Amino acid sequence: MRALIFAAGRGERMQPLTLTTPKPLLPVAGKPLILWQIEALRRAGIVDLVVNLSWLGGQIRAALGNCADHGVAIRYSEEGPEPLETGGGMRAALSLLGEAPFVAVNADVWCDVDYAQLPVLAPDDLAALVLVPNPLHHPEGDFTLTEGRVGLPTGDAQTLTFAGIGVYRPALVAEQTPGIFKLGPVLKAAAVAGRVAGRRHSGCWLDVGSIERLAEAERLASR
Repeated sequence: MRALIFAAGRGERMQPLTLTTPKPLLPVAGKPLILWQIEALRRAGIVDLVVNLSWLGGQIRAALGNCADHGVAIRYSEEGPEPLETGGGMRAALSLLGEAPFVAVNADVWCDVDYAQLPVLAPDDLAALVLVPNPLHHPEGDFTLTEGRVGLPTGDAQTLTFAGIGVYRPALVAEQTPGIFKLGPVLKAAAVAGRVAGRRHSGCWLDVGSIERLAEAERLASR
């Protein structure tokens, strides 16, 4: 199985750090954020990786190369000067990811998710997502989870937050018009159609989307 690591964003909430350094290269316990993900994927036997690039992408390519010294092989999906967002980035990377299901993860997530235990796609599923308890910065959540099936929030149903980690069939985005678009609305449409599985992760998970959360990741990684 191949994996896509989303690394193209501008990291605007992390400025001024990300004005000169792409967020995936910001260090946590002396190691770039993206390398935590690369090592976790390798431990699960996922070693054929695609990394999408845009903002300061040359720095990421220079820092990682093909990453053979970490036991993986990396190819790069170049998006140009304007990031294509998660949906557009996934769509643009399909030629490198192939026709089989693949894993996709956000480079700016720090977590202890075991990628060997990701949720499984049923035959008709387009996606299988890792969901986590709602963090303080996102209390409304994204989806519901009932007996392994992902749905949209209704009424007072308990919600969970999408962890930025999932397994996908290329068909999820293959028919979308190439260009800039978010993955969230595509996933919600697939969930409404009953084609998204999910699993709750109750361990460590942190969306490193602010300078304060970068410091929290440092604290957790240094324990």
